[in-house]
Amino acid sequence: MRVGIVGCGLIGQKRAEAVLSCGLEITMVADVDVKRAGRLSAATGARAVADWRQVMRPDIDIVIIAVTHDLLPVISLSALNAGKHILVEKPGARTAAEIAPVVAAARRCGRVAKVGFNHRFHPAIWKAKEIVDSGAIGPLMFMRGRYGHGGRTGYEREWRCQPEVSGGGELVDQGSHLIDLSRWFLGDLTLAYAATPTYFWNTAVEDNCFVALQAKQGQLAWLHASWSEWKNMFSLEIYGRTGKLTIDGLGGSYGVERLTHHAMLPMMGPPETTTWEYPFPDASWLAEVRHFLAAIRDGHEPIGSLDDAYAVLTVIDQAYRRS
Repeated sequence: MRVGIVGCGLIGQKRAEAVLSCGLEITMVADVDVKRAGRLSAATGARAVADWRQVMRPDIDIVIIAVTHDLLPVISLSALNAGKHILVEKPGARTAAEIAPVVAAARRCGRVAKVGFNHRFHPAIWKAKEIVDSGAIGPLMFMRGRYGHGGRTGYEREWRCQPEVSGGGELVDQGSHLIDLSRWFLGDLTLAYAATPTYFWNTAVEDNCFVALQAKQGQLAWLHASWSEWKNMFSLEIYGRTGKLTIDGLGGSYGVERLTHHAMLPMMGPPETTTWEYPFPDASWLAEVRHFLAAIRDGHEPIGSLDDAYAVLTVIDQAYRRS
C-alpha cells in the first residue's frame, strides 16, 4: 500500500521513519513549509507538495496526518471521504464536536481510522497493561499520573499557545495522553475535578492542568500535566489491591523508561519488587504503525481509535467548562 503524509515536522518525520521501516512506499508528502516538505521528500524519495489536497489522489491508500489541531479533523474527513485509511495525530481535533463527523465518516466509509496515542505502545506501558489484564495486581483502586516539560525560549509564541489553533494548552497537549492512558486501564471515566491555571507562561491558554477522573466502580485517576516542569518527567502509577505498577521515563530527556512491579506479600510489609528497564531508542512510533497496518490487514478496530479520541476530547471539553 502507498502512503501520503500531511505535515512534515518532527512528528511527520517520526511517522515516515516508521512507515519506511515497515517496508511501505511513501508516495507524497505535503507541508505549507516547502523547505520542510523538501527535506522529508529527500529522506523518503516521495514527491513534495504544498497543498495537502493533492495527497487525496487515487493511488494513495493511507494518509498520515500530523498538522496543527485546527486542521486535523478537516484533513481527516477529506481523506476518509476519498477512501483512505488514516492515522491522525492526537488529539484528533480541538473539541469533541469537531471530531464527531470524522467518527461518523470512518463508520460510513468502512476505513480504519487510528489516532496517534503512541504512549500506549511504549514497552513499559504495554507490559503494565499485560500485567494488569493478567490480574497480577488484583482489582484496580486508583491511578496517579504526572507529565511535563519546561518549554523553551519563545514557547508562548508557538502555535500550541494559540487557542484558536490548538484548542487549549497543556490539557490538550500532554494531558490528553494521561487521560487516554487512564481510560485504557480504568475504562470509561467522568470528570470529578478540573483546574487549568496559568502560572508561568504569558499565554491565553493554561500551562498546568489538574484533573480527577472517576470510573463507574469508583476508581479515581488523579492527573497533573505541566509546561513548567523544569526537568522533563513522566510518571504513571497504577494501584491494585495486591500490588502497584510504576512507569517512569519515556526515554530521551524524560529519562530511561522503566517499569517497576511492587507485589504485596501475604503479611504485607516491604513488597517483592521487580524492575524492567528499556534503555533503547523510542520504539513506540514503529510499534503503533505496525499495529495500525495490522488493523487494516485484519479488519479490526485499532487500539487508540477515533472513539477513544472522542471520549478524551469530551473530558477535555468538560474540564475547560468546569475550570
